Amino acid sequence: MTTDILWFSEIGLTDLDRVGGKNASLGEMVQNLTSAGVKVPDGFATTADSYRRFLSDSGLDQRIIERLRGLDIDDVTALAAAGKEIRGLMRDTPFLPEFESQIRAAYAALVLKHGGSDDISWAVRSSATAEDLPDASFAGQQETFLNVRGIENILPAIKDVFASLYNDRAIAYRVHHDFEHAEVALSAGIQRMVRSDIGSSGVMFTMDTESGFRDAVFITSSYGLGEAVVQGAVNPDEFYVYKPALEAGRPAILKRTLGEKALQMTFTKNREIGRTIDFVPVEVDLRNLFSITDADVEELARHALSIEAHYGRPMDIEWGKDGIDGGIYILQARPETVQSRATAVSQSRFKMNETGKVLVEGRAIGQRIGAGSVRILSSIDQMASFATGDVLVADMTDPDWEPIMKRASAIVTNRGGRTCHAAIIARELGIPAVVGTGTATDILSDGLEVTVSCAEGEAGLIYEGLLDFGIEETALTTLPPAPVKVMMNVGTPEQAFTFAQLPNHGVGLARLEFIINRQIGIHPKALLNLADQPADVAREINTRIAAYGNPRDYYIKRLAEGVSTIAAAFAPETVIVRMSDFKSNEYANLIGGPAYEPHEENPMLGFRGASRYLEPSFRDCFDLECEALSFVRNEMGLTNVKLMIPFVRTLDEAAGVIELLAENGLRRGENGLEIVMMCELPANALLADEFLDYFDGFSIGSNDMTQLALGLDRDSAIVAGGFDERDPAVKKLLSMAIAACKARGKYVGICGQGPSDHPDFAEWLVAEGIDSVSLNPDTVVDTWLRLAGVTAGSNHFGTDDAATDPKDASAA
Repeated sequence: MTTDILWFSEIGLTDLDRVGGKNASLGEMVQNLTSAGVKVPDGFATTADSYRRFLSDSGLDQRIIERLRGLDIDDVTALAAAGKEIRGLMRDTPFLPEFESQIRAAYAALVLKHGGSDDISWAVRSSATAEDLPDASFAGQQETFLNVRGIENILPAIKDVFASLYNDRAIAYRVHHDFEHAEVALSAGIQRMVRSDIGSSGVMFTMDTESGFRDAVFITSSYGLGEAVVQGAVNPDEFYVYKPALEAGRPAILKRTLGEKALQMTFTKNREIGRTIDFVPVEVDLRNLFSITDADVEELARHALSIEAHYGRPMDIEWGKDGIDGGIYILQARPETVQSRATAVSQSRFKMNETGKVLVEGRAIGQRIGAGSVRILSSIDQMASFATGDVLVADMTDPDWEPIMKRASAIVTNRGGRTCHAAIIARELGIPAVVGTGTATDILSDGLEVTVSCAEGEAGLIYEGLLDFGIEETALTTLPPAPVKVMMNVGTPEQAFTFAQLPNHGVGLARLEFIINRQIGIHPKALLNLADQPADVAREINTRIAAYGNPRDYYIKRLAEGVSTIAAAFAPETVIVRMSDFKSNEYANLIGGPAYEPHEENPMLGFRGASRYLEPSFRDCFDLECEALSFVRNEMGLTNVKLMIPFVRTLDEAAGVIELLAENGLRRGENGLEIVMMCELPANALLADEFLDYFDGFSIGSNDMTQLALGLDRDSAIVAGGFDERDPAVKKLLSMAIAACKARGKYVGICGQGPSDHPDFAEWLVAEGIDSVSLNPDTVVDTWLRLAGVTAGSNHFGTDDAATDPKDASAA
């Protein structure tokens, strides 16, 4: 008797040709990862040979070949007609009696093993022999049916799974990837359902899906069944977990992003295939909370590491948390097929050369820019009207839309997160996509010309009009040795993973105020005194902080997230974090800020920097900053973080701040901590040796130093023309600061655009003995080459004389 059924416990990756990629992977995990704590729901698989016999014994195989002969898959109407006809033929063809008998027997045994109730819910999953491969994902190509109960529903669900091998998207995908239709067979997996309908579920990747950064696990989560996340029907929560910290047993969550989670997919009582699941609204209060706990996030990440280690490559994993037993289960695992296949010869960086009115905003996918005329589609039936180069706008897409998605200049959806089908396909096709906008189909209109930018961080922006943009190609091959360390200024954590792929020696300036402004947005005093806030301010603050439990935790965790993301991206290279340097007018712009900030005629010279930290009224706010930095260094283990203190006017301020930091657990020399001062006041250079008694070096702030040395306001158009870091007075002050550091054997660097803007200034700094220059990311490579020419000469360019970069400067 032929065996048409195989249990998960008896199959593995070597059985891909027998049970397809998905089922083979499930069996592989059951056999090899159970001991590591990875839980995979029980089940069995039909064999690929049983599928082939189903086609051959009924004559369907030849009818399918004939129907597809000569089909132009770019003719979406013809493609849809052929797919529909083939699927109908397959559904109408009965199973062979022996095959059906084996399915019934296996199902009965499975039900008995799990309590004997015929009301148990099962998933009927598709598993193709050419899916989940390292070089072709076939993500979502075939159907999966959830909450299937009873053998009389299992059997037609298997038939529908078989028929889904000839979905329009699957036919087109095979042609695009040079797979012969007849060479691909299907296996159906029948698997016990995790009760995530009353729990949570999502997708995780063992690398960052946008930048390819390998040291993080990226997790998405939402309430209810994970199919809602995969389809893009919800905007899920997102989390990043730092692998080295997790492996060291330290707190490891780098970032938490609250998703809208407006809907959740749940079970229905209906047993009819296609009506067993439905969407229901999520309670408003639950939307403002994370759908899983920090403990869940780290448990998921540990499972991800176990799976990645076993498979030996980056993985794309679906998971579910059971709402009854609280357990976390792995439902699928497949190789990641986009970033893990990217080469590191060069990096293309799209850049907006102009900006305009932003019409819609969502989550950026792909770090590219596209432009064209809007075409709003509400149904797959409208595909024929879609022209190549249009911007596809829809409520959501699924893989059925793939034949037109590849013709779009950009994709915009109302719903979905960064792991939904639309996002995965957009990455594979190299097309920019903005998902989860919420309102794109309402705000945009057919024929409207727009520019879709995914090149400005995590936010994807849809601009009105066809705006000018460019592409910068950065060679990531070995660069010539530079005479100084070339570091970066990084103000936005969401771009840190991408920037870290460039050749670099770390981060010379990470501004804490940028993180506070973008990731917190609330004045620390307003958080610490929430009970005293006006009703409207308190309401807004409470909404923002709900997921974090209390105001203090919100501020500390959000700040720690921003710092740790940058530190992890560039580890083990140094990341110099400047403590907050908001001026009073800038603090006043934060929520609740006006009540706590003085009005100053010249905030540039007012209540800022060290003097603010030492002011008793601000002490509790500075303590929050210190607690966040202490957590990143001492708990997460990111000791590559150094601190920078800005705007230190006097030696008394220097002594006071160092003492204050020590009281907050940030003591110089302890756990390798170094504290540098921003050398930006003439007093700092004039008394450089005395200031160095308190600090481990200087980071020169040439902008403020130039303003204060020359007594001019660079923001004033009348006198701004006189602003020049190369003025003899400025250079004399800088020379004094550099000389003092060199004499004491302490670090001295510069963070500013002067070395990029003025080659002669860069040459002068090198001659003076500067240790590093810290630049905006878009100028790093050009400045590196120019600096290399200062000492090495142009004949050195392009040689392999020395390593460029501590990371071998193949840069990622």
